Amino acid sequence: MDTEDFAADAALFARMRLMWQEVDPAPADLVDRMVAAVAVEDLSREYALLTLVEGDLAAVRGESDTATLQFSDGTTSVLLHVSATEDGARRIDGWVDAAALAIRLLQGEREFSTDPGEHGRFAFDSVPAGVSRLRLVVRDAGGEMHDFQTPQFEV
Repeated sequence: MDTEDFAADAALFARMRLMWQEVDPAPADLVDRMVAAVAVEDLSREYALLTLVEGDLAAVRGESDTATLQFSDGTTSVLLHVSATEDGARRIDGWVDAAALAIRLLQGEREFSTDPGEHGRFAFDSVPAGVSRLRLVVRDAGGEMHDFQTPQFEV
């Protein structure tokens, strides 16, 4: 594609944009309404960032004995190290960078809880393999309490 084709495309898109602005303009308060809707739903908790820190993607669902996962919502970060035990269960060692008041691991109807240790360290022993989700109640630097929830992951 040459420069003339790009110029023709740009002109066509500009005419289309003007036509739609005249025929069906976006509501003036659309951006404000969307920001308010996202804030109300607090979508950042549900869509925390999941990063596989070491190993490959197969470590989460494959034959690997360990996986390290990192979750963050922009204010709180959690690092998890999942390892298989001799009896086929899992041990989950974790660290959180905020003051955690409660830590729970959910697997369907099952719930495991643990107390946060010094420096944000926590652990779950004898966790069955399966789809899991971590929920924490943390206190931020300003003293406000909020929930932190990871997306589901498989151990």
